[in-house]
Amino acid sequence: MTQLALSQLKLAHFRSHKSALLDVDARPVALFGPNGAGKTNILEAVSLISPGRGLRNAAASDMAKRPEDLGWKISSVLTSLGQTHEVETTSQANAARTVRIDSKPASQIMLGRIARVLWLVPSMDRLWIEGADGRRRFMDRMTLSFEPRHAEVALTYEKAMRQRNRLLKDGITDASWYRALEDQMATAGAAITANRNMALDHLVDAQKDVQTEFPNADLALISANDHDSDQADDLAQALRDGRDADMRAGRTLTGPHRTDLDAVYRAKDVPAKLCSTGEQKALLISLILANARALKATLGMPPILLLDEVAAHLDANRRAALYDEISALGAQAWMTGTETHLFDSLGDRALYFEVTEADGTSMVTPHT
Repeated sequence: MTQLALSQLKLAHFRSHKSALLDVDARPVALFGPNGAGKTNILEAVSLISPGRGLRNAAASDMAKRPEDLGWKISSVLTSLGQTHEVETTSQANAARTVRIDSKPASQIMLGRIARVLWLVPSMDRLWIEGADGRRRFMDRMTLSFEPRHAEVALTYEKAMRQRNRLLKDGITDASWYRALEDQMATAGAAITANRNMALDHLVDAQKDVQTEFPNADLALISANDHDSDQADDLAQALRDGRDADMRAGRTLTGPHRTDLDAVYRAKDVPAKLCSTGEQKALLISLILANARALKATLGMPPILLLDEVAAHLDANRRAALYDEISALGAQAWMTGTETHLFDSLGDRALYFEVTEADGTSMVTPHT
């Protein structure tokens, strides 16, 4: 099996880490230490070898170590699809981040072609009971793992929609001002919907006939206005028909930016939003694992997994089952926990690093 894995991660002035070097292999990586020591910051650094703003959805300027605020740099060695790449992403002080792959300037879209990274962090625990925005981001992150160009069409759609919303707020009624923007939104919006449907199909397939300790979910994309379509002409017409209502609202009410992700705990036939806290967490883990299985089936390799404090919310049996599934996938999973005993059932299947902090600076030490 082809693996996707880091063999080296180097941080400079990133978050709480003035300097850190982790030499690893393709096994899972367990990071342990007290709260606030800088464990999640390492996971965030790994998340930035993929497109986007990382697992905290933070601006580049917020990632620099304080109080120096000198900018930051993440260097890594990545094996992907049988090739080894040197990947570097940096941000000078108060500047947007840049990417270099094998010493050459690269776009974040290029990152998405060589690195697929999935994550689960504590802030996602309320995914099923809070607003649809978080669920859309969750769905789009999974979609991006299958189709790296999804980010590009989403940006095109958002840019055109912002311009259209400005016209609506300014009370512009001349249809000629809207047509080109609505055509851009329709083309990009249809691609967004098609990409999401494709990803959903992969997730459904990945839950079939699988032996897992985590609950399967029935998933559906729910349109807020019955106008989500993978046909550009349909969406363009819906945008034109909705101009009057949109002008009264001062914003665009039609399109994939209003889609929601619905999930039902299959074995109990209970909507995710009505499940217990533990069941909601188990559903999230199940979807991350299904996403990983689907990527392994379609790409021939599992993604890198980032699991922040996930073990603390599972009993010993569920922890062992999670580690067994990760190992069976052959995935390099970066996991955090406050105590080493949380990773006991991993044994020598993982590498271990202790993360400590003193005077606002984190330190990372290999642990045997």
